[in-house]
Amino acid sequence: MSTVGELRAAGHVQKSVRAEIRDNLLQALREGRDPWPGLHGFQTTVVPQLERALIAGHDLVLLGERGQGKTRLLRSLQGLLDEWTPVIDGSELGEHPFDPITTESIRRAAELGDALPVAWRHRDERYVEKLATPDTSVADLIGDVDPMKVAEGRSLGDPETIHFGLIPRGHRGIVAINELPDLAERIQVAMLNVMEERDVQVRGYVLRLPLDVLVVASANPEDYTNRGRIITPLKDRFGAEIRTHYPIELADEVAVIRQEAQLTADVPDALVEILARFTRALRQSSAVDQRSGVSARFAIAGAETIAAAAVHRAARQGEEHAVARPIDLETAVDVLGGKIEFENGEEDRADEVLEHLLRTATAETVRSRFRGLDFDVLIEALDGGTMVTTGEQVSARAFLEGLPSIGESDLYDQVCERLGATDDGERAGAIELALEGLFLARRISKESGGGEAVYG
Repeated sequence: MSTVGELRAAGHVQKSVRAEIRDNLLQALREGRDPWPGLHGFQTTVVPQLERALIAGHDLVLLGERGQGKTRLLRSLQGLLDEWTPVIDGSELGEHPFDPITTESIRRAAELGDALPVAWRHRDERYVEKLATPDTSVADLIGDVDPMKVAEGRSLGDPETIHFGLIPRGHRGIVAINELPDLAERIQVAMLNVMEERDVQVRGYVLRLPLDVLVVASANPEDYTNRGRIITPLKDRFGAEIRTHYPIELADEVAVIRQEAQLTADVPDALVEILARFTRALRQSSAVDQRSGVSARFAIAGAETIAAAAVHRAARQGEEHAVARPIDLETAVDVLGGKIEFENGEEDRADEVLEHLLRTATAETVRSRFRGLDFDVLIEALDGGTMVTTGEQVSARAFLEGLPSIGESDLYDQVCERLGATDDGERAGAIELALEGLFLARRISKESGGGEAVYG
């Protein structure tokens, strides 16, 4: 269908953006499809509130600390739009062929009638996103007079001299404003008409554009005092205010890391679990400034860092398969400490706090993974003065060859079986984790430094 006549003959029905989103959401729920792929930990808390807001047709704002998935949640909204929608071909604002709103499109529709050309726009083009910054202007969001059009000979009173901003260009789609409180208050005022009357006003022009747009935004609650605030009239125009949160369950935290981390090496599940527990412990620590939050990106960056450490070791030692081991966790802490904001007076203890919480997370993981295993035979083997050395540049094969003999005991196999370890790299990581657990339980000793650790 390439013309309005063909579109009308085919029985096409025009829908508003809100009706389109509502219908597609309800259809997904009836069919048992998940409308929110890739979101973890929100299913019983944030998602029901979000779905009710969309069914009601409300503009909405998400409030939450950094790294809680607010932006990802906003971007997932475009999946509720129709995959393809008709627009007037060449229209600056992507108007529906049945409902032109700009002067030029109205004129073309009157002149061409059923021959008005139609193009099809994908839903990815109907989601526009703006990161709010203090230097954002009214022209960026709403529009301004285009001096080039005036120079062409048009008068300043001609509506066609206007260059439209982000929100009008989001007509028949979704406009997302990230970190809304960062917008200067006078810029927020410019959004009031868009939010309530659904029209735009530019430099005193009497310009009525009945925009069909869903406005969504994100904000950090602390921004209301630290950098700015959402002005009361604008806040009142959002139909729904939804609080987000960090994953409540450990499994959801692990799933987020696995989904988002771009890993260059094999990172065993046990190490991902340690990072997840470590991150959760930081969120509960009184030494950490919880108002700024501990982003999910902390654990994601941690997983990527220990994977990089494994690749570095494999390259240096000639290993074919790079596998992260517990010794690599220390490299992550070294580079990630700067992502955490500590309470006043706790900065000097930052390294101590991080080391303590990492050890706590490791001990909890060891207990959950190796519960019921008897390590007495390994402790006895080390009791005779045998030492086991591991390190950032100790290969998996060298580590395994340095393990003490435990006779006919199959303890090593049991440890590896618990973690699903098969090749040398995975087996070395599993046994190293067991040794670290014995040290944390104060059953063996450990001396570390210079990227090496010696258990005995």
